[in-house]
Amino acid sequence: MSILRRLISGWSDREFLNRAHVTRDGAITRAALLLLGKEESVDKLPAGMYEMTWKLVGQENAYEHFGLPFMLTTTRLYSRIRNIQIRLLPPGTLLQQEVSKYDEQSVLEALHNCIAHQDYRRPARILVTEHPDRLTFDSCGSFFEGTPDDYVLGAKSPDRYRNPFLVRAMSELYMIDRMGYGIKRMNEVQAKRYLPLPDYDLSDPEKVRLTMYGGVVDPEYTRLLLSNTDLPLSDVLALDRVQKHMAIPDGTASHLRKSGLIVGRKPRLRVAPVVAAATDIKADFIRAHSQDDMFYRRLVEQYLKTFGTATRSDINELLIPKLGEELSDDERQRKIDNLLTSMRRDGVIVNTGSRRFSKWQIAGRSG
Repeated sequence: MSILRRLISGWSDREFLNRAHVTRDGAITRAALLLLGKEESVDKLPAGMYEMTWKLVGQENAYEHFGLPFMLTTTRLYSRIRNIQIRLLPPGTLLQQEVSKYDEQSVLEALHNCIAHQDYRRPARILVTEHPDRLTFDSCGSFFEGTPDDYVLGAKSPDRYRNPFLVRAMSELYMIDRMGYGIKRMNEVQAKRYLPLPDYDLSDPEKVRLTMYGGVVDPEYTRLLLSNTDLPLSDVLALDRVQKHMAIPDGTASHLRKSGLIVGRKPRLRVAPVVAAATDIKADFIRAHSQDDMFYRRLVEQYLKTFGTATRSDINELLIPKLGEELSDDERQRKIDNLLTSMRRDGVIVNTGSRRFSKWQIAGRSG
C-alpha cells in the first residue's frame, strides 16, 4: 500500500484524473464537471437542471437545493436527513435493539445511482423526499438495463449504461460498482436491520422512484426477522411482498406456507406469527389471542346488557370493524358464528328468535 501511495503521489493532477477516467487526455469532460466542477461551471454543460433537492414533508415542511459538485453534494444532502435511532423489541426479550432509521451507505448508494443513471437530456432535478417513515428518490429516465428484480439476488450484471463514461468515472472514485450489486446490498442491509425492503416504482416511463423505509410496516414481519436471522434473502423478499399486500408466485406461497412463514389464502396472505414458537413464548401468544376472544365476548355481553336484545345484523355492525382487515368477509362471518355458538353453549346468551332471524339476549332475562 505504501508503494501505491508513493506511486500516486508522483502523479500530476492531469495523470490522476486521466487514470480515474474523469478527464480524457487532460480534457475536461461532462463527467468531470458533474462530479468535481464548481457550482458556476454548470454553465459549461448543455442546457438542463443539474441539481439535487432535499424536500421534507409531514408535520414540518422544508427544502434545500444542492448544485455541483455532485461528489460532495450527496454527503451534504444526506446530512439534512433526520436519521434518528429507532427501537425494536425482539420477541421474548426485555432489551430493546436500536438501529438507525436509515443506513448511511444505502442512502448514498441510492443517491449515487441517481447521479449515474439520470437522463441528462431532460431538464429535471434529482429529488429526495423525506417522509416521516420513508425516503423517496426520484430520478429522470427509465430503468435502463433490465428491471430492479433482476438485480435483487445479485444474479445479473448490466450489459450497458445510459452514461458509460460517467459510470466508469464514479466506479474509479468508489462511488458505485459496475456489477449491479448495489440493489442486492441495499436489500441485504435492510433485512439485517429488520425493516421493509426498498421498493422501485416504474409506473412512470420517464422516471424511476426508489422508496427506502425507515419504519415498521407489519410488526409480524419485523418480529420474524428478529427471531430468524438466517432466513435466505429470497424468503425475506417474498415475505416483504406479503407484508405489503403484493402478489407472490403460487410456488413461492406454497414454500412459505410449508415453512410456517405465512398464513391465509390469496389474496389475503399475511406473515405468520411463528415468532411465538421460535422463541418459546407460545403460551403467551395463545393467551393473547384468547384475550382477543374474551374482548369480543365482553363487547357482546355489554351490548345486550345495554340494549336488551340484538339481531345478527346488530352484532355484525358491532364486531366486524374490530376484527381487522386481514380476515376475509367469510372468515369474519365464521368467527362471529363460532363466537355466538360458544357463548350460547356456555349459557351466557340465548337466541329467542329463529335460526334465520336470530334475536340474542343475556341468558335468564325475559324478552
